[in-house]
Amino acid sequence: MKRYTVFYQPTGDGRITALHQRMQLQSKGRPADVMVMTATPIPRTLLLTSYGDMDVSRLDEKPPERKPVATRTVPLERIDEVIDGITRAIKSGAQVYWVCPLVAESEVLDIAAAEARHAELRARFGDKVGLVHGKLAGKDKDRVMAAFASGALLILVSTTVIEVGVDVPNASIMIIEHAERFGLAQLHQLRGRVGRGAKESSCILLYRQPLSDTARERLGVMRRTEDGFVIAEEDLKLRGGGEVLGTRQSGLPAFRIASLPEHGALLEAARDEARLKLTRDPDLKAPDADPLKLLLYLFERDDAIKLMCAG
Repeated sequence: MKRYTVFYQPTGDGRITALHQRMQLQSKGRPADVMVMTATPIPRTLLLTSYGDMDVSRLDEKPPERKPVATRTVPLERIDEVIDGITRAIKSGAQVYWVCPLVAESEVLDIAAAEARHAELRARFGDKVGLVHGKLAGKDKDRVMAAFASGALLILVSTTVIEVGVDVPNASIMIIEHAERFGLAQLHQLRGRVGRGAKESSCILLYRQPLSDTARERLGVMRRTEDGFVIAEEDLKLRGGGEVLGTRQSGLPAFRIASLPEHGALLEAARDEARLKLTRDPDLKAPDADPLKLLLYLFERDDAIKLMCAG
């Protein structure tokens, strides 16, 4: 009988922490089978599935009550039109998330801050606008979220603290300001906050021009699909899978003689050969395993095997 330790795969800075926590748990006595659950696999996790180090179960259907989310991209120059649009929407009973990348204004980055956007929207909509971000005390965040869930607040301005664990079925509009600065996994998670009730839902990705080629493709992916696994595959193509035997979460892997996805078939054959070898000689103690152990040592991969085993 298998014993499972289940992890939810985070999408922010918690990724490295979760990786180290899994390693610590696996080092305590008898190792447990690990199940990683995520709405959108990060590129490194998805890359591990290519090596056969993780078996994949893919849930490609939404819960029966979930609605499709119409996704649009709008340049920031048209923000006044967006505000006019949510004015009409809240008059019909809609609730709106408005996500900004920063908490406060920055002298270094010329991008929207939640506090400033909250002040502007409050000047127009009054006390129906709330603000929540990571610097608020826990009880203050809970108070604002409870007011939004009850309908006392109609617009919630926030940072990405609402990315997971927030369920307000009546909220049907998600506006993400400076969407070009967010990764695909974050955009997908944020969009998932709407489409949970009976109302038709929409997600507006506000972006600053000009867009880089990567940013344009990223926003295009969000328009084309709501499938988290497809989004993850596109994220892998755009950002790279990082280090398989390491902690770097993105970037092209440092292969000496191969690249993905071009050499996927060759990699699959090598994986099957490695699996056969480890099945017959799991501790690499046979005489013909000496060259393999030497290669691991020369490429400084012997200690890093622990990281790969942790997922």
